[in-house]
Amino acid sequence: MDKVDIISEFGKNEKDTGSSCVQVALLTHRIKHLTEHLKVHRKDFHSRRGLVAMTNRRRKLLSHMKLSDPEGYREVIQKLNLRK
Repeated sequence: MDKVDIISEFGKNEKDTGSSCVQVALLTHRIKHLTEHLKVHRKDFHSRRGLVAMTNRRRKLLSHMKLSDPEGYREVIQKLNLRK
């Protein structure tokens, strides 16, 4: 899945790149990719720092969505399979 596919799936239209849903989906994709990288390169601490920053940003966006758009929050959580 690439960036255009994620934007078309989670955005309101093809140019909607700034909504919280799209940002969370893009961050999730990057986090999964970087997690696979860190499984191979265990001592890459610079990438690990970036991973922590991305997860923190995603957590903040999700907490914002939970307050402002609870229905959208539930949809994104379910589609991305984030919470158990």
